Amino acid sequence: MAGGLLLSGAIAALLTSALPAQSPSSGFDDPPPDKIVIKVATVNGSGCPQGTAAVAVSEDNTAFTVTYSDYLAQAGGGSDPTAFRRNCQLSLIVHVPGGFTYAIASADYRGFASLQPGASGSQRASYYFQGSPSTVYRNHPFSGPYNDNWQATDETDWAQLVYAPCGVQRNFNINTELRVNAGTQSANKVSFMTMDSTDGDISTVYHLAWKQCPPKKS
Repeated sequence: MAGGLLLSGAIAALLTSALPAQSPSSGFDDPPPDKIVIKVATVNGSGCPQGTAAVAVSEDNTAFTVTYSDYLAQAGGGSDPTAFRRNCQLSLIVHVPGGFTYAIASADYRGFASLQPGASGSQRASYYFQGSPSTVYRNHPFSGPYNDNWQATDETDWAQLVYAPCGVQRNFNINTELRVNAGTQSANKVSFMTMDSTDGDISTVYHLAWKQCPPKKS
């Protein structure tokens, strides 16, 4: 699904030890004036088969939303045994103005869940920069009975933000996942969770997470 999706929730820059040691120097309260450009390198997974994900990017490339039409995990009743887990893997190319680097501080996820008594579900996301040896996971559990919209936010404290390495283009990868467990109390009934959209407001997040790269050594 080439170029067909940009994603995710944007994405907590959550890698405490995932990047090579290349610390930017001074912090900035304001982002650089030039535009950010975000492109999708690849997208695949059982939660976002071809043609089922739509991406809307703001005109200034500072915000984006991904909407899914077939991201549904279910279990119980006559559900397919493999349907309890759905995932979507996104690889983003983020171009930032020269001399700056970025960290992404938050990601918002939402959808709808119908969980029978005794059933459970979870929304999970992992984040890492291309070439990084470490992956950070965030997990949000839900318990039945539950029949309502759900929302989950991944956030990273200011002191824990990890910035993309300066002077090197590294794709940022996000893997989202939904899981449903029917349990034993109502295993004869279907429980499910859907993912409706993933929002990333980069103008806000980057306002909190810009840094200037150290000058290159001559």
